[in-house]
Amino acid sequence: MKKIYVIVLVMIVAGIALLINAAGDTSTYSTFEDAARSGGKVKIAGQLAKDKEMHYDPQKDPNYFTFYLTDTEGNERKVVLLREKPQDFEMSEQIVLTGKMKGDEFVATEMLMKCPSKYKDEEIYINAEKENS
Repeated sequence: MKKIYVIVLVMIVAGIALLINAAGDTSTYSTFEDAARSGGKVKIAGQLAKDKEMHYDPQKDPNYFTFYLTDTEGNERKVVLLREKPQDFEMSEQIVLTGKMKGDEFVATEMLMKCPSKYKDEEIYINAEKENS
C-alpha cells in the first residue's frame, strides 16, 4: 500500500472520530433530577442562588469553589466547581455547568456564564425612544 493511501485513511478515521466526539457534546440541558437519574456527565443551566453562601479559599485550594444553583425547574442544589472562582461571578444572569451528581452535590468541571449586556442601558433607551415616537 502506498504511503499516501495510509495518510488519507488515517485522516478520514480522525475526521470521523472528531465528528462523533462533537456530536456527543451537543446535548440538551438537563435538570438536577435528570443528572441524579442518569449518573453520567450532563449540562445544567440555571441561576445563581444569591441568598445562599458561596465558599472560595484560594490559599487552601484555588480549584475548589462552592455555591448554590437553581435549575430551570426550580430545584436548588449545592455545586462544587473544580476550578477557580470566575471574576464577576455574582453578576451572572445564567450559568451553564458540565458535570455530574455525587450524592446531593453537583460536581462541575466546566462552567459558562451569561453576564449582563453592557449594551442593556442603550437598548432600554432606544426602546423608550421608539415608544415615544
